[in-house]
Amino acid sequence: MAYSKVEICGVDTGTLPVLSAERMRELFPLVEEGDKRARDEFIQGNLRLVLSVIQRFSGRGENADDLFQVGCIGLMKALDNFDTTLNVRFSTYAVPMIIGEIRRYLRDNNVIRVSRSMRDTAYKALQARDRLQSRWNREPTVAEIAQEMQIPREDVIFALEAIQDPVSLFEPVYNDGGDALYIMDQVKDETARDDAWLETLAIKEALQRLNEREKKILRLRFFEGRTQMEVAGEIGISQAQVSRLEKNALMHMRKHVQVN
Repeated sequence: MAYSKVEICGVDTGTLPVLSAERMRELFPLVEEGDKRARDEFIQGNLRLVLSVIQRFSGRGENADDLFQVGCIGLMKALDNFDTTLNVRFSTYAVPMIIGEIRRYLRDNNVIRVSRSMRDTAYKALQARDRLQSRWNREPTVAEIAQEMQIPREDVIFALEAIQDPVSLFEPVYNDGGDALYIMDQVKDETARDDAWLETLAIKEALQRLNEREKKILRLRFFEGRTQMEVAGEIGISQAQVSRLEKNALMHMRKHVQVN
């Protein structure tokens, strides 16, 4: 997908204007009053934001024109819903809106579609998780969620995995010439993120697949900070064996987490 081309959707990307923060502040009240010219100027002045966001979707074989149009819809939704009383930059608010619009488009147009029943199960599982977390003041396990929903544990895992689209928190999504804006910048509450919760679940599931000796080695090495020599002395095997078992356990876990 050639994002470097000059023209996307008939727009010469090389000549796109960039609005200053001061000019955007001047336009906000006019846009709220329904001034079409002000709205058009604001949107035109933020098209570079859309262009920057779609860069992160490269490599998926999607048409740049289509993604740009969908991103513009996200930009307009962000403008319509932006609260000027909040002490945040418009770009900070708009980026996740644009990303969300594009991700919905990709999900709905994906060849591999997630069935409605599986999506419903996943959303009910998230609701059950929130209820249990509020009730117990801790993260519930997959088994506890399944018991709450009265469905097999595997159904919960498959449903939650089906709706996920993992994203690196440190992936840059926008750069206006100054500091880059990262996905991490959009996260307000780490404990409330569904992808972080699923990552924790995936690690727990991977650990459960190890035998007791492998679990003990990883616990001593990474949770208690022991050296391989110390672990070898406690378990009663050689350091070389500890090294081999540790490596195999980590490889096994990594494969399981990557699949999830």
